[in-house]
Amino acid sequence: MSGARIDNLRLRARFYRLARAFFHERGVLEVETPILSAAGNTEPNIESFTTRFSGHRDAGTAERWLRTSPEFPLKRLLAEGTGDCYELGRVFRNGEAGRRHNPEFTMLEWYRVGWDHRALMDETCALVQQALALQGRTATVRTSSYRELFLQELGLDPLRASEAELAAPLAAFSINSDGLGRDDWLDLLITHCLQPRFAPDAITVIHDFPASQCALARLREDGDRVVAERFELYLGQYELANGYHELNDAAEQRARFERDNVRRRERGLCEVPLDENLLAVLDAMPDCAGVALGVERLLMCLARTDDIRDVLAYPFATA
Repeated sequence: MSGARIDNLRLRARFYRLARAFFHERGVLEVETPILSAAGNTEPNIESFTTRFSGHRDAGTAERWLRTSPEFPLKRLLAEGTGDCYELGRVFRNGEAGRRHNPEFTMLEWYRVGWDHRALMDETCALVQQALALQGRTATVRTSSYRELFLQELGLDPLRASEAELAAPLAAFSINSDGLGRDDWLDLLITHCLQPRFAPDAITVIHDFPASQCALARLREDGDRVVAERFELYLGQYELANGYHELNDAAEQRARFERDNVRRRERGLCEVPLDENLLAVLDAMPDCAGVALGVERLLMCLARTDDIRDVLAYPFATA
């Protein structure tokens, strides 16, 4: 084993100690939740692994989904009154392997009761700054609304521009536009035009997304617009974290899950069973904000590598 690999294993262990101390000092409870579930993630851009239970049928549904995040069981715990909680554990996503992705990776996810996404943005920045300090580094912080960022950097209003106007800055990339919608063009503008401009030693936080990208976030009227109360945090050009002022309306959440499955059918993907256990208690979940942070992405930034395999004990190809 090379010295660099050993150093990165030690760096991971140091970050785990830091993260646990960070949340212990703030009274946030560490929990463990199931990795296998009878329900899956309906998000059309995420593919899950499945497996089958061979035991007695009265033990539960045979088909099980490996979690893509611990979000749903953590929200169930919140609804039962646990209060602030976090989980540091492995998650799984199918079809993603290479320099930037591994099908099995580590996610740090936490929830703060009574907070909105703006308060959680500050805490997420504080954790990333402490992680950087492990390597004797610090970062400046740039915070911008989604709309402000597009206007400042591209001269485009992402909430009002036509699809043709959104596609224009991407002409040089020869992108096949078949099947692409408005949100696809917005995502491509971020990955191809905005992320490359983010300063390498800066934390960039983008908040208040278009309502069409609400995912599991609440919506808010903002003047003559409706925005989703969510944020994304980047360190340099790497997206590290995605957070929400969490929706706790079961009927609305069910409708969003069902819309996801409609899009999955349209793309020729399998439908995913809804998490009925979550929907049964979501109305009881307190007002809160939550965020998920990709640990390997953070470790890549700390180790100054652009290959996820450098921060894993064994990547997918040799696991």
